[in-house]
Amino acid sequence: MSNNPFKGIDSLKLTFNHIKIWYTAGMGFFTDAYDLLIISYIIATFTDSYKYYGLSMPGFTDYLTGPSADFWTGLLASSAIITAILGQLIFGFLGDKLGRKSVYGIEASLLTIGALLSAFSWNLPSLIFFRSIMGLGIGGDYPISATIMSEYANVKDRGKLIALVFSNQALGSVAALAIGVISASVFTPDIAWRVMAGVGAIPAATVIYLRRKVPETPRYSLLVKGDHEEAKKAAKFLGTDIEASSNVKSGMRGIGEFLSSYLPILIGTAGTWFILDIAFYGTGVYSSSALAPVFGSPFPSKSAMLTLGEFQSDLAKALFLGGVPFLVGFPGYFTAVALLDRLGRKWIQAQGFIAMAIIYAIVSSVMIVKGTKVIGFTIAPTLAFIIYSLSYFFIDFGPNTTTFVIPAEVYPTKYRTTGHGISAASGKVGAAITTYLFPVLIAGIGIKEIMIMLAILSVIGAALTFAFVPEPKLKSLEEASREKLEVSQ
Repeated sequence: MSNNPFKGIDSLKLTFNHIKIWYTAGMGFFTDAYDLLIISYIIATFTDSYKYYGLSMPGFTDYLTGPSADFWTGLLASSAIITAILGQLIFGFLGDKLGRKSVYGIEASLLTIGALLSAFSWNLPSLIFFRSIMGLGIGGDYPISATIMSEYANVKDRGKLIALVFSNQALGSVAALAIGVISASVFTPDIAWRVMAGVGAIPAATVIYLRRKVPETPRYSLLVKGDHEEAKKAAKFLGTDIEASSNVKSGMRGIGEFLSSYLPILIGTAGTWFILDIAFYGTGVYSSSALAPVFGSPFPSKSAMLTLGEFQSDLAKALFLGGVPFLVGFPGYFTAVALLDRLGRKWIQAQGFIAMAIIYAIVSSVMIVKGTKVIGFTIAPTLAFIIYSLSYFFIDFGPNTTTFVIPAEVYPTKYRTTGHGISAASGKVGAAITTYLFPVLIAGIGIKEIMIMLAILSVIGAALTFAFVPEPKLKSLEEASREKLEVSQ
């Protein structure tokens, strides 16, 4: 776009303040990933301590082991995801209506409060309630942090910077694995789960102040608010200036024009995120309980109760097993970071979906089942486990990263957080459905059929990517989003 007023920002080299914004934006995603894995550890701690150690935790165990166990397990696992949907839609709307800065920091506060109070829950309904508060914060973090990073980024490094915000998920997954295994080894089960829950408050708390101090983005300041001086101040934060008179603004008239112009793209970004999160959260939240019967459990098969030391050791091993796929996925995030601005978002997303489909198909084909139970494999179980774990690498070097990056680039400034919020909420709808239904699906149709279903969905994800997702690589935000700029007289 020849008259783009943000050429100075677009052509900048990477600065320290870019990195500062990355850290400020990224800590919410550290907590998001920590929460995804830690809730599976908390559920495993509740149920396994009763089953193998004979410990009943008043107010918790009776819900998770009684006749309505599947209902309460599904609700506990999905409560934060359900409210994240609301957070994504609400904060997405407010980020465009009131400005990015106006709401930035509120979501980190909700994350901190929800995680901290979760550690002090007195029964399962209270734990579900406090995790629901945390979920609102998690949801709000998606559209605001992604958009702030995209609107401050230079063109050459924009994909890398937005992906780096999201890659804090990798660090959060490893932290959850470490905290979960250490807590299970060191503390009694009734204390261990509280430590696991409470630690999630720390990273979000470190950025609340920083988020309140981030200036409004230059693009929102100029194109939506029409505040030329605020836009110049924001550009100065990066060490540059904007090239525009005070009368440049967004030409997007209203939500009706937005939906009519961007509906195909919305189908692409929302549809692919929906499919991705079905796979990512379904296999992720229940990694410990789902993988143990497939690849072997460290717990004894006999019903005799273990001593505390024996139980702590076996629980730590079981939790570590559930975290292994996340360790395999860890380098996938940073492979995406390194290659997004070279290979492009669309290619990386499509190849990730295709690789996932192949892996799920292979794993399901080598399973030997009796009814719904896996009783063996046609190849070595270790090899089957390695192949399955590779799906996490291609999830992260693929749609898990790109579905976050692309919506922050392909929508106009006036509706950028709205477009991202709708896309992210669509993903969390898929996550909520699969998280809530996964215990029932494992019991009803078994892991083999679930893998076949995920393979088919991954193929659909690749098809949606090719058909509806544009390529924003090395384009200015205005070009990537087809932004209409108007100069009023």
